Amino acid sequence: MLLLTITGTAIAGVRQDKKIEELRQLRAIQSTEIARYDSMNPREFEHAIAFLCERDGCRQVSVVGGAGDLGADVVATAPDGRRIVIQCKRYGPTTKVGSPDLQRFGGTCYSVHGAQVAAVVTTSVFTQPATQYGSQHGIRLIDQAALAAWATRTGPAPWML
Repeated sequence: MLLLTITGTAIAGVRQDKKIEELRQLRAIQSTEIARYDSMNPREFEHAIAFLCERDGCRQVSVVGGAGDLGADVVATAPDGRRIVIQCKRYGPTTKVGSPDLQRFGGTCYSVHGAQVAAVVTTSVFTQPATQYGSQHGIRLIDQAALAAWATRTGPAPWML
């Protein structure tokens, strides 16, 4: 009985060690993804987000960002047919996406661009007021961690939230 208990404990310890190592490897991969996005310029970042949309089954994916884009950087049709409008914010680690950014996007994503799914994707994080605004207005917020998870296929795409 004692041998069985010791063996069971050892097996549980090995499983725990394996899970810890897998988590460590996943975090390293995700950190690499974020570093890759951080090294891009804003236009390259928009194209990278468009690529993720295409990779995950979207159709009619277009990068429309630039002067006069009225807040839309990527538009696409989700696998289920909904129109997705994404604003990309490739910010540095000390710059947060604030409520004014969300308000500008919120003013056009539905009425001008006809979004059925509206999302803001950033290499940074959102302020609390931005998070509240997004929640109140149905804008999906994809921060650095959620972007890393989406990019590594360990988290959902914005239209799946």
